[in-house]
Amino acid sequence: MIRLWILSIAVLCCACSRREGTDSVKPLPVIRDLPSITGQQNYLQSPFVTPGNRVYMIGNQNGSFTDLGWHINGEMGGIWDHPVKLLDGFTAALQLNGDKQYCLDSAIRFVNYPVGNENYFSWPSVDIDVERFQFVPDNTEGIVVQYKLINKSADRKQVKLCINAKSDLRPTWLSDSLKINDGKDEVRFDSKLSALVFRDQSNPWFAVVGSMAPVVHNETGIDCQPAHAPDNGVTGSLCMDVTLEANSDSVIPVYISGSSQSEEAAINTLELLRSNASDYLLNKIKRYGQIVHRSAITIPDEGISDMYAWMKFNTDWLVREVPNEGIGLSAGLPDYPWWFGADATYALQGVLATGDHELVKNTILLLNKISKRTNSNGRIIHEVSTNGVVYNRGNVNETAQFITLIYNYMQWTGDVQLVKDIFPDLKKGVEWLLTSKDPDHNGYPNGSGMMEIPGLESELEMIDVAVYTQQALASAAALASTIGETELSKEYGAQAETLKKKIDTQWWVNDQQSFGDFRSTAEEGSHILNSALVRSDTMKKIESVKELKALQNRLSSNPVQGQRTFLIYNNWVVNTPMETGIASREHALKALKKSEKFQNVFGLFVTGIDKTDEPDSVVLASRKKIFSYTGAVMTLPTGVIAVGATRYGQVDLALRMMKKLGRSFSYALPGSMYEVSPDFGMITQAWNIYGVAVPLVSGIFGIHPDAPNRLIRLSPKLPADWNEAAIRHVRVGNNEINLSVKRDGKFLICEIEQTDPTWLIAVNANGSEASSDVTAADQAAIINGYRHATGKKITVKLDLEIDITR
Repeated sequence: MIRLWILSIAVLCCACSRREGTDSVKPLPVIRDLPSITGQQNYLQSPFVTPGNRVYMIGNQNGSFTDLGWHINGEMGGIWDHPVKLLDGFTAALQLNGDKQYCLDSAIRFVNYPVGNENYFSWPSVDIDVERFQFVPDNTEGIVVQYKLINKSADRKQVKLCINAKSDLRPTWLSDSLKINDGKDEVRFDSKLSALVFRDQSNPWFAVVGSMAPVVHNETGIDCQPAHAPDNGVTGSLCMDVTLEANSDSVIPVYISGSSQSEEAAINTLELLRSNASDYLLNKIKRYGQIVHRSAITIPDEGISDMYAWMKFNTDWLVREVPNEGIGLSAGLPDYPWWFGADATYALQGVLATGDHELVKNTILLLNKISKRTNSNGRIIHEVSTNGVVYNRGNVNETAQFITLIYNYMQWTGDVQLVKDIFPDLKKGVEWLLTSKDPDHNGYPNGSGMMEIPGLESELEMIDVAVYTQQALASAAALASTIGETELSKEYGAQAETLKKKIDTQWWVNDQQSFGDFRSTAEEGSHILNSALVRSDTMKKIESVKELKALQNRLSSNPVQGQRTFLIYNNWVVNTPMETGIASREHALKALKKSEKFQNVFGLFVTGIDKTDEPDSVVLASRKKIFSYTGAVMTLPTGVIAVGATRYGQVDLALRMMKKLGRSFSYALPGSMYEVSPDFGMITQAWNIYGVAVPLVSGIFGIHPDAPNRLIRLSPKLPADWNEAAIRHVRVGNNEINLSVKRDGKFLICEIEQTDPTWLIAVNANGSEASSDVTAADQAAIINGYRHATGKKITVKLDLEIDITR
């Protein structure tokens, strides 16, 4: 599917010159040959997104718009142009011969493309079908919606198409703290513009809806009322008379634009959409072709391959650019269209591996700017709305993870200048972690990590906070060394090494074969254990209650003074020592094995004691009634296991976890993966790329860049069922590599190409032979277990009978 992308662009360029329907309207390019996924019938009433970096639209796959979301209750759907919303949605209806009426709110099919989507409607009693296609042009405050009316009969038909647009010009979340109030909307029909112009009477917010077809303004139109009329919103209607010749079709475009600055800006965007819609679509398609091109994989598993490609598309869907704030990767839609510290630190690791280094840099700069403005002490914010209002000044883990993100960014890009610019803030972050948040100076900062469970968001010592702090110290040591802070590098490095050993010993709970959730006094731990018992008993988790009571007995018979490690909830964060690679191999393999106990077919439970043995169909049905994260299986914990498995060479386990993620891919929204498996929470989520791209690119293909030193280390390891795999156009600094790996008896043949032959390629050298297009001296260099070579083409033969696990 994905491999046909380049050919599809050529087909599109030819198709866009063809004219259909009325002579006055040039249809959009035909997109049928692009990658696409058709949705399931039983999810036609669930949401989809038409993505764009400035504007996006969220409606239902059946073509309707209904209330959804909770940050602004019921208002997170519709058409948004952050920091304001434009429309609550729109309705469309057909009228035949002045009497028969058909509402376009019950699509029979939904098809998702990387660049847009289609809803298909059928009016079988009169032989008329309708295809509605929509897309958002890049860098544009507007959306293009094209209706294609198809007359399947041998009779000429006179049809009226009416569009009712429902305005909802309102500010984004947390705007009340800025004393920004939502005013009443008003609408007028601009006959010169042949469009509806909506404005908020209290603010300079505007939305414009027009077409290129001859328009008749209608006070009421044909309103199918699929969504409520917003409190301060108004409805405006446009109708168009369309003649449908026998066995023909006609295209009617609708253009929606907006601005939070001026009416002139919204009108200018409308005219740009009218003049350039086809070019905008072709440009977007070509840009998505570049997304496909970067870090493109060829593997034996087509399902994993397609999921990987669409995760790259999903990432682009979530880019949010807001004037006066910046550009960055948002967390998820519909309820998290703004920026998060933790979410970015996971997601951007996958984005680095898949080549969009500019997005990573922009997001880093955005988060750092807002964090400095908010905290000024190196602490990284947790959540900030698109109006710049910070909701949470930052959980403890996020500062640590951000430091490691900078290190990973440097390794992939070689951008040492950004490190120099941002390093003073990182130093403050380390100091904040080790002083302000570590009152007993044991190396384990106190405070909230990734878990949001009653009793575990307090000032305890949490496993993920400890682990990410260790990783941050190691990262800070490498960053300091790169910019010449030698003594500071030694200090951070020594602290990192000490903490690594302490975590592997002090946090390991041997009788439970796992790392602990948290460390606390016996009194605090007893209180949390009692809360967990109540939780499990309330949820009728009989096995969990039994195990917790047994733990209660063991703890009471083995009193310990001072701090001790507790494993009570079996939260997913107990796997972070493997994710970061700081666990000893002995402990890692035991803990990874233990994690299998807390999984279902979709992946890892957020909280292990919530695991249910009920059939998945029962669980899914019960969750439909009341949404809750309690008892949830989420994509991030599952991805963390996949990443951790590759750290210890367990690529078959990593592949199994990715296959579990794959069961949620396209489950509800075709081409996307929900936040909570398989169909809850956000309909598309940024951190999903982490659990797919990182295990593939850094794990299976074993690509570990060191761009500042113009070095790329490779330690590929194929799953047992794969005989070959390849990845092409992997960006590392100003270089680009292709890597193919193939089994040959007891050997693994690695063929490497790079665009800059002066870079050093280091391949795991245990029992290997190498050849290249350069000198024998270059081929012969073996350093620290890696065979080093330069050249444009390099081949290395690895002996599979020798353990080459990192």
